Amino acid sequence: MSVIVCGSVAYDNLMEFEGSFGDYILPDQIHILSVAFTVPNLRKEFGGCAGNIAYNLKLLGMDPIVNAAVGQDFDTYHQWLQKNDISTDNIKVIEDKYTPQCFITTDANNNQLTSFHPGAMDDSHLNPIPDRNDIEIAIIAPDGKLGTIRHAEEIHKRNIPLIFDPGQGIVLFNKEEISKLVGMADYVVLNEYESTLLAEIMGEDIAEIAKTLNAAIVTKGANGSDILADGNLIHIDPISVEDEADPTGCGDAYRAGLIYGIVNELTWEQTGKLGSILGAIKVSQNGTQNHSFTLEELLPQL
Repeated sequence: MSVIVCGSVAYDNLMEFEGSFGDYILPDQIHILSVAFTVPNLRKEFGGCAGNIAYNLKLLGMDPIVNAAVGQDFDTYHQWLQKNDISTDNIKVIEDKYTPQCFITTDANNNQLTSFHPGAMDDSHLNPIPDRNDIEIAIIAPDGKLGTIRHAEEIHKRNIPLIFDPGQGIVLFNKEEISKLVGMADYVVLNEYESTLLAEIMGEDIAEIAKTLNAAIVTKGANGSDILADGNLIHIDPISVEDEADPTGCGDAYRAGLIYGIVNELTWEQTGKLGSILGAIKVSQNGTQNHSFTLEELLPQL
């Protein structure tokens, strides 16, 4: 079962500051802000929404086809994908740019400072959707603006079922653009904040938007998720986890569960629960691609 996964393939640089940002950022001095933080702990991880979703899909026994643009420093990530038997055939290298990079510094109070360099991702529109006949479904996760629009048009033209997952990139699009993207999609998946933004941009609430789709899925973190389908609202309870190590990438794991459920025609209750289980497995591990599971151990839990 082949799945097109459009979006970012990125390096995550995760740093820990042992103090509190608030002790160094003075409210009355914001206009001349200049601070430096010594970070004794640094982790480099493989990330990016497309990479994360593909990693989870592979664990589910599916065949993810990553459609992304990366830069001259892709070699290490390339080796990781090959090691995990994830196809890199449709990943385009932009030689004069860097692979997307995320830099996150977290203080002792779990406050975060994040910088993101899109790099080659801004050229994702130069990488067309592969011409294959075995594609079951496609997901467009956060990506370059032009790439998102072009890939949605290509996928829609080929009548491939499309999951639109705009993420924080939703702010890149005006009403006309976002309406067109939603109109080409069969499913939309967002978190609560993004759901509110989408409703504001389109001028109608998520329940009305869902009526034009097979389903709209809204994730709510510790409060589970809601699936709006066929005029019904199906609430999916969260899966409790004793030791939460790192929430980064939980949403991507959830989305892989959604894809598996949709392709295999599970009920929405089963599909949502599978997504929640995958998110819970991910949150117990640091990094977005360090956890593992087998499909055989998950299916009896649905």
